[in-house]
Amino acid sequence: MTKGSNVALTALSEDVGSVIVSLGWVSPTGEGDADVSVLLLDTNGKVRSDADFYFYNNPVAADGSVQLLGKTPTEDGNEDRICFDLTAVPPEVDRIVVAASRYGEARFGELDALQVRLADAAGDSLLRFAIDDAAEVSAIIFGEVYRRGEEWKFRAVGQGYDTGLAGLATDFGVDIDDDAAESETEPESPGEEEARSTAETLAVVNSSSQPDLTVPSTTPATAPATLEAVPAPRRPDTAETEPTRQPAVRASRPRTAKKKVALPKVTRTSLAENDSWRPARLFPVSALKNDRERETRATSVLLSVMAQVPRFGRRLTAAFGAPSGRMETFTEVSLPHGDTPRRPDGVIRIERAGKLWTALVETKTNGNPLKADQVQAYMDIAARRGYEAVITVSNDVALEGSPLVDVKIDRRRKHKVALWHLSWAEVAYQAQLLIRHEGVGNAARTWLLEELLEYLQHENSGCHGFQNMGSAWVPVRNGISDETLCQGDPRSLEVIESWERLIRQVCLRLGGELGQKVLPVQRARRGTDHGTRRVQLADQLCLEGRLQAELRVEQAPGVLTIGADLRTGKLRTSVEIPAPEQGYPLSWAKRLVRRLAEAPADLHVETLLEGEPGGPRGTLERLRPEPADLLPKNSAARISGFRLSLFKGMGSSRGNTESGFIRSVDEAVHRFYTTVVVHLDQPAPRRAAPREPART
Repeated sequence: MTKGSNVALTALSEDVGSVIVSLGWVSPTGEGDADVSVLLLDTNGKVRSDADFYFYNNPVAADGSVQLLGKTPTEDGNEDRICFDLTAVPPEVDRIVVAASRYGEARFGELDALQVRLADAAGDSLLRFAIDDAAEVSAIIFGEVYRRGEEWKFRAVGQGYDTGLAGLATDFGVDIDDDAAESETEPESPGEEEARSTAETLAVVNSSSQPDLTVPSTTPATAPATLEAVPAPRRPDTAETEPTRQPAVRASRPRTAKKKVALPKVTRTSLAENDSWRPARLFPVSALKNDRERETRATSVLLSVMAQVPRFGRRLTAAFGAPSGRMETFTEVSLPHGDTPRRPDGVIRIERAGKLWTALVETKTNGNPLKADQVQAYMDIAARRGYEAVITVSNDVALEGSPLVDVKIDRRRKHKVALWHLSWAEVAYQAQLLIRHEGVGNAARTWLLEELLEYLQHENSGCHGFQNMGSAWVPVRNGISDETLCQGDPRSLEVIESWERLIRQVCLRLGGELGQKVLPVQRARRGTDHGTRRVQLADQLCLEGRLQAELRVEQAPGVLTIGADLRTGKLRTSVEIPAPEQGYPLSWAKRLVRRLAEAPADLHVETLLEGEPGGPRGTLERLRPEPADLLPKNSAARISGFRLSLFKGMGSSRGNTESGFIRSVDEAVHRFYTTVVVHLDQPAPRRAAPREPART
């Protein structure tokens, strides 16, 4: 949205009975922050009373119409979220103002990426408004939700106040006491100063009618502020007289640490007597004895968390065409099917605007494959009962254009049922994104996701993702080693498909840790189908004995390449970065070596030259004292970039054991990104220096 524009909420979503407004910003120093506040206004544009003001010390309205959810860390900064139940807003409230303020001498011009987002009850983002002209103001109205007839609308405001929150509050009918006395003489910590300055600035008083008002200290903590009579400061030039008493505001309790819904970065100290004690978990795995118990437990755990954490449930079902709405989940449901009723592992039902979207769920754990006849039966049941989809969940990873199970679809049926697959790795990926990077705005829901992730990662859960390269892996490796593998061998095609599944899973795991999209790059001619492309890669494997893939990571300086040489048993992870457009080659080399100061010493650095197969190269350990060794001897040669590579021995077994190939690939990609690529990220753009006035 642009400044001053407005939109009806019903035009964006049908589920706007309650909405979530998120205010976000980025601090270049990592220390700047702001406080959100909400004011409920009547038709005259004024607050009805001091109870219409909500902030950190008064976060929840008694009628449930306003709830401050607290701060959630994002990738670059903080996001403060507020939930509005528009159905509970009193009819005399015409407008809801959403603002934020800074304390002391801080200004919003010192923060970057100021924005406000609005989402519906399911967490689907509906709109975004960025504020680019904050300048030197200490308070800003980000936006407002207001009535127009029977519907609610949102307006992008972006109005700043040089006088801070005091000036903003005055505009909306709040009286400010400018003579609040200092309550303490000792130095205050930054958090205490923040709480005091905010509370004193927003002193809500009625001095004309009650000059000596005193509110007892037993005032409930839900009140926005506590009024207390304190002596006004005396001016030096006045006579020594009894000081008049002016009402001032003191926070009803000191401000606590900022709320963050995220995993702790440091290990908590355990109170256990020894390391053999295991902490109690919401979803235990110690009692699981067989695959049937694992499947039953995994289904129940997954579906229950999906229903209790709407944003998580929405993330998993949106890709399947499910609407955003109220979700209910069920397990072990008996459905008629011929002479013998069928019992799918679970059912998902989503209600929106009086309509139901329903899907059957079939899960598998460990290495158990999906059974075609079982899935076919569920497809038939879903078609007869008017269900929209059948969702399969297993450790396997589906490939584009290659379904995991072949089912027959009766084209004569008017009602079509979609078949979707979900990997346990995808489930863990979505949980990681919400826990570590995006948040769900609620500590209890975050805890549920943490328990789910703990369950999935436990060795006894059976939900570990793709973990077996298949029966063709060892014969293909041996055939490449002794040069007996021929083109057209179907086993090489099986290895290519397993390799593609592994790479997709590596993308999910790395993306979950980074909070960024990581996608495999597929370089194929336009119009080439997936089957033909895989056959070509299988023939290439037979000739060259190498598996290779490329990963695109958001904000990375280049495409990440992972290659497995089956002849030498080596893994190579690399990235190519372009040469700078300005400067001198020696400066490029020195700067690159400096940025890689914390990278592994065995990192290989190669200079790329235009029109030539290769340039100077060496390990980082050798190049650190002599960066000039990266320059070509031929001064006329033009440097196009640099290639950085790490080598690692690959596992020999086909599975995900300590010595397995799958684990070695996963560890190689993780090590390369976290020790090399992170140092190549471009620094944040600096603010342009103010221009000097022209001299006359």
